[in-house]
Amino acid sequence: MTTNSASASYQGLGKDGKGHVATKSGALDAPYGFNTRFEDDPGTNPEEQIAAAHASCFTMATSFALAKEGFTDGRLDTDCTVTLEKDGDGFKVTKSALSLKANVPGLTQEQFETVTDGTKANCPISKLLNCEITLDRTLES
Repeated sequence: MTTNSASASYQGLGKDGKGHVATKSGALDAPYGFNTRFEDDPGTNPEEQIAAAHASCFTMATSFALAKEGFTDGRLDTDCTVTLEKDGDGFKVTKSALSLKANVPGLTQEQFETVTDGTKANCPISKLLNCEITLDRTLES
């Protein structure tokens, strides 16, 4: 078992408030707020952090699954786009779209699809999310 932590603060309320989020490791230490979430101001937002977590978790899970299948070399590049939509009086994360480009010598398209279907469904962040998860994948040779 492993645990990780982060903290967030918010000074002021609503649209006028300004927040700050940081991880225990120091990898993330950034401002956030209404302007960073909806108006492209510098800083981060929760959906961007979820996208980073999902992309990195899925990519690592795919790497380990391919190694388990006997592959020893390759490159995996994943982009993730998280969609936030209006839901009644609030908002809801409705989709996490993964896009993977892989270059793994000797990997067939069938093997690629089998492995990535499994990692899309079973990486810990996929299991955490309660939204549609899509996967667009390209196997390069």
